[in-house]
Amino acid sequence: MAGLLKRLVPKRFRNDGLVIPVVRLHGAIMSGGSRFKQQLNLATVAPALEKAFSKKESPAVVLSINSPGGSPVQSRMIFDRIRALAEEKNKRVLVFVEDVAASGGYMIALAGDEIFADATSIVGSIGVVSGGFGFPELLKKIGVERRVYTAGENKVILDPFQPEKESDIDYLKSLQLEIHEIFIDMVKSRRGSALADDPDLFSGLFWTGRRGLQLGLVDSLGDMREEIKKRYGRDAKLELVSGSRDFFGRKLPGVGASGAGMEQMAAAAVSGLADTLEEKALWSRYGL
Repeated sequence: MAGLLKRLVPKRFRNDGLVIPVVRLHGAIMSGGSRFKQQLNLATVAPALEKAFSKKESPAVVLSINSPGGSPVQSRMIFDRIRALAEEKNKRVLVFVEDVAASGGYMIALAGDEIFADATSIVGSIGVVSGGFGFPELLKKIGVERRVYTAGENKVILDPFQPEKESDIDYLKSLQLEIHEIFIDMVKSRRGSALADDPDLFSGLFWTGRRGLQLGLVDSLGDMREEIKKRYGRDAKLELVSGSRDFFGRKLPGVGASGAGMEQMAAAAVSGLADTLEEKALWSRYGL
């Protein structure tokens, strides 16, 4: 009864303490996703971000990041959405790194006005990587003839069933260098004079949170709960914000999702397995 009466009292007359919304940005960053596995991308995190930044009484939004990276496009789109909402709603963004904020995960972390990490967190990996497999002899061994017809001499560039070509590799590396330059510019713009003069800073290496602090990649080492109470008072509370849910409490799918028959579900299951393997490879780079 006391709880019910308390909820009936307008917020401005309650002594509840300040509520700071928290959005968890966890997982590998990939476009798409399915009912079998939801990926970290703009479509899946946008509803939670909108909800968190819409809380008028909160002076800040906390982001909890635990990501080994992934798609640079989705990483940058999430970064842009966070900064746009922060400026529109005039709120400070505090980022707390859990196990890892590397590559695209660190790109998202740059959206924070301040970045906090544990001494043993992994941060950095400011670089670009592409990977795949080559099967130029496989079809011949199993007696299959592959037929490809194109208009445009470069439509089968980097085809895994053909021998590697130096010209293909050079072209891919030119794209990687361009994306790397964009990433470096973002780091310099957001971290500014805090960055150390270290030749390895943009080499793709990654470091512990303690070393990241020395390099200027993070602002402080600390715990989310204690930092929020120190900053906003002992009565301040953290409130986890999630995306929209259906009547049964399940997360609604992201943009572009729809109902599926058995064939679509089977295809999604196969795709989900491939995504899982790719995600495991991303995490394993950092020993996780």
